[in-house]
Amino acid sequence: MARPLRIQYENALYHVTCRGNERKAIFRDDHDKSLFLELLNDGLKTYHINLYCYVLMDNHFHLLLETPLAKKRTRF
Repeated sequence: MARPLRIQYENALYHVTCRGNERKAIFRDDHDKSLFLELLNDGLKTYHINLYCYVLMDNHFHLLLETPLAKKRTRF
């Protein structure tokens, strides 16, 4: 079964977090973290998302994002 669509709102703030399974490391070293930040930056530019702060730990990360240009959704 597919997951439901994620609803985005204009100017909404989102706390996004991701953790490795069984609290295992998701970053091997500082190079991995640097690569993650480069990819994150590309995504922020592509989707016009504002990043206010982030925390990268060995086994998880936190992002505080804003979606100023989220698509308007029609309610059914």
